[in-house]
Amino acid sequence: METNDGFLVINKDKGCTSHDCVKQIRKLLNTKKVGHTGTLDPEVIGTLPIAIGSATRFIQYLPQGKTYIGKIKLGIRTSTDDIHGEIINQKSWPKISEEKLDQYLRRFRGIIKQVPPKVSSVHINGERAYKKSFRNEIFELSPREVKIDELTLMKWDQINGIITIKIKCSSGTYIRAIARDLGEILNSEGCLLKLKRISACGFDEQSSIKISDIKKAKKNAPKFIIPTISALDHISTYSLNKDEEINYWQTGRAIKIDINFLYECKAFDYKKPIKVIDSRKMLLGIGFLDNDHTKINPKLVLNAK
Repeated sequence: METNDGFLVINKDKGCTSHDCVKQIRKLLNTKKVGHTGTLDPEVIGTLPIAIGSATRFIQYLPQGKTYIGKIKLGIRTSTDDIHGEIINQKSWPKISEEKLDQYLRRFRGIIKQVPPKVSSVHINGERAYKKSFRNEIFELSPREVKIDELTLMKWDQINGIITIKIKCSSGTYIRAIARDLGEILNSEGCLLKLKRISACGFDEQSSIKISDIKKAKKNAPKFIIPTISALDHISTYSLNKDEEINYWQTGRAIKIDINFLYECKAFDYKKPIKVIDSRKMLLGIGFLDNDHTKINPKLVLNAK
């Protein structure tokens, strides 16, 4: 089956690992070059963007924010910081108003430091933390800085001690750790009850599809692939209209740019990527401004099709 380069946005089911999804897509599309944009725990459902073909090279240039809807269960602490772990301690939760609860949630907004769960993929001396945890080894994890762009209290179930939140955060944020830490500051315990990712890397659940639906589509499966260039709308665009310029680009040479481009796109930051296209609006790659703001240096180059 022929495939086009781009992104498939999978609506992942519970119990399936991110790698399982990648393996299934490889088989369905008959292509080896497939990769996900960041792991989603097996028990977490929702949006999992998967890159196909040359799109795998553009993952680092996608928007990095992710949004979740989660349920936190107060009164329980577990070995994994979610409901699926071994119960370590149980404690009553406070009688508290939504307004007061929201005040506690403020501590988790903005740039914060959090200690990842013991059962996480964080490396310790070259080994994943969860492997050490499964062997019952004693170890400590250092706090890591993460960014919480949005944290909204959606519902507070006082009777059952369940908090429903919506959270938009940076990569590397553990919602399980927020559940654990929120329980602690409420003088109770806390663990993650349920979690659904509703957006990731610029893709949302409205554009997602179940793997089972891709299987049903059979030969028409490639129609669900979102072109790579569509995933890069947040990046400034520079168009090469001359064959000479395109030849320069494809041989890894810098391109002299029109100064008007800088003012129109406000692209003065040499650290920000710029996507380069041809007159047919075909993606040619990614470049960065030089320090003098006169040229675009190639960073990722695709050959024109």
